[in-house]
Amino acid sequence: MLYKADIHIHTVLSPCGDLYMSPSNIVEAALKKSLNIIGITDHNSTLNVEVTSKIAKKYNILVLYGAEVTTREEVHCLCFMPSLIRLSEFQKYIDNNIRKIPNDIKRLGYQLVVDENEQILDEIPHSLLAATNLSINQLRNDVADFDGIFIPAHINRSANSIDSQLGFMPDDLNPDAIELYKYSDTQEFLKKNQQLANLKIFQSSDAHFINDIASAYTNIEIEELSFEAFKKALCDKK
Repeated sequence: MLYKADIHIHTVLSPCGDLYMSPSNIVEAALKKSLNIIGITDHNSTLNVEVTSKIAKKYNILVLYGAEVTTREEVHCLCFMPSLIRLSEFQKYIDNNIRKIPNDIKRLGYQLVVDENEQILDEIPHSLLAATNLSINQLRNDVADFDGIFIPAHINRSANSIDSQLGFMPDDLNPDAIELYKYSDTQEFLKKNQQLANLKIFQSSDAHFINDIASAYTNIEIEELSFEAFKKALCDKK
């Protein structure tokens, strides 16, 4: 079946995320926009993923368990885990590798962990916008060891992308897919980057505000709404 996916969405946990980006509001917006799959990808943290998934399951929306991890090169990468157990392990992995710089709330914003009733459970004291000490290749390899999915984010954007930070796609990176900046023309991109034509390409909203959810999305053909089917589709040659 063909499903509508927006795999790059931030919650109130991301300091640049609007305070209306609670898990419940995100799921409500996903329903209104007829999304079947959403990726919860806060900066360098997974702590609002489980609650979003719990809410979304009531409406048969698949939540991809993720985070947008910043490498030491300052490249943003979407990383998705196959289970909540692996997600918890991945959170520890991020915590062990992120640079612990105090968050400047006035300049950067709040970083809130919330429950399904929008009650604040915790506030992360270190800046989630900081880079980790992980190279992009190390992150890619480690995500594979977690049995996860690795997708470099908005690769042709002017900041925090493979294009802006590296200037080229490493030959040995082998991502599971790539995400283009949401304002890109996919066909024009492929004309200029024919070496990437064999990769699966996503466009997503990178939403930090409710109204931005599904402002860009990707239709994906998968057998069922599950992580396993989603991952399998990325290996399909269609």
